[in-house]
Amino acid sequence: MDKILDYFGKDLTPLKDKKLFLFDLDGTVYLEHTLFKGVKETLSLISARGGRYAFISNNSSLSVFAYVKKLRAMGINVKKEDFFSSASAAAELLKSRYGSGKIYVQATRACVKELRSAGLSVTEKFDKNVSAILVGYDSELTSDKMRLTCKMLTETNAPYYATNPDWVYPVDFGYVPDCGSMCFGYEKATGKSPVFIGKPNPMMINCVMDKLGYTKDEIVLFGDRLYTDVASGVNAGVDAVLVLTGETSVDDLAKSEIKPAFTLKSVAELAGVLR
Repeated sequence: MDKILDYFGKDLTPLKDKKLFLFDLDGTVYLEHTLFKGVKETLSLISARGGRYAFISNNSSLSVFAYVKKLRAMGINVKKEDFFSSASAAAELLKSRYGSGKIYVQATRACVKELRSAGLSVTEKFDKNVSAILVGYDSELTSDKMRLTCKMLTETNAPYYATNPDWVYPVDFGYVPDCGSMCFGYEKATGKSPVFIGKPNPMMINCVMDKLGYTKDEIVLFGDRLYTDVASGVNAGVDAVLVLTGETSVDDLAKSEIKPAFTLKSVAELAGVLR
């Protein structure tokens, strides 16, 4: 049987030995409400071979419940335990560092609800006595929310965190500013920059390994961004596969110091390896 090769001619046979397949969502599995061709078959093949798949996303704007609902509507069999987001990673980090301390959060209503459900004491109002400040990707951002966050950053010395450093979020006509761009604006206004919690921080991957019980050698990560997805795999010590369905182009890859283990045109090419 002929070998299946990646975009640059590398043999993809090592992927057959993986047990846990981690997928980024936006730009990797779907674009907004459109599932990419071949994703459903690929996930079915993983399950048929006795493997497991899970999803790790820097997008904190949706709750885990919303992710489950969205993918089930696309015909993918998922449960809440299959999702790990930058919001859940933020909740774990901030609880471990600040306990019951109050956290000022600028994020979507869904994210705020999820953080509260995870046990964080959250405020969305000005408070000089907060233990920390957290900014998430906020698709509900208003000028009033921006002003309040700038005031919090200017008038308090609370530690400042953000869910993810992504510059842009993919939509059907191109891109809109993501959390990294929002925080860049706040840096220009206040002189303060955050500690980013999501990818490329390996925290989410390490959390998955601990909760699901897999070793680094058994895991492979698929994503469309070099500076978040692929970098998080490199930082966690797991193989990372770049897919060319999202933000990264072949030219971007050539110029980057961050290199994936393999490069695919899309997730659908994995099906050819697993058949």
